[in-house]
Amino acid sequence: MMTQSHTKAGEAEAHTTTDHNAIRNWAESRNGKPATVEATEQDGHAGILRIDFDPPDDALDRIGWDEFFRKFDESELAFLYQDRTKDGKTSRFHKFVRRSGAK
Repeated sequence: MMTQSHTKAGEAEAHTTTDHNAIRNWAESRNGKPATVEATEQDGHAGILRIDFDPPDDALDRIGWDEFFRKFDESELAFLYQDRTKDGKTSRFHKFVRRSGAK
C-alpha cells in the first residue's frame, strides 16, 4: 500500500493512498459511505466509485466496503484526499486517481 503527501505553497496538504484502512477511516470519520454511481453499474458490479455523505445523493447507490475495495483495486485507483482545509477545518475533499506504478 502506498501513501504520499503533496503540498503546494499556500494550500492545505493533500495525500494519496491505496491503503484500505486509511481510506475507510477517512470516510467514516466524515460520515461518508462507499457508493457507486447508479447509471454506471453493469451486471450487478460497481461502476464509478464515490464516497457518499449525508444526506444521501439520489444518483448514488451505497455499497459495502468489500465491494468498494474490490472495484478500487481492480481499477488500479488511488485515493487523493485532504485532512484539513487551509483554515484548519475538517475537509471532505477527495477524488479517485490512477495509481502511478506504486502498489
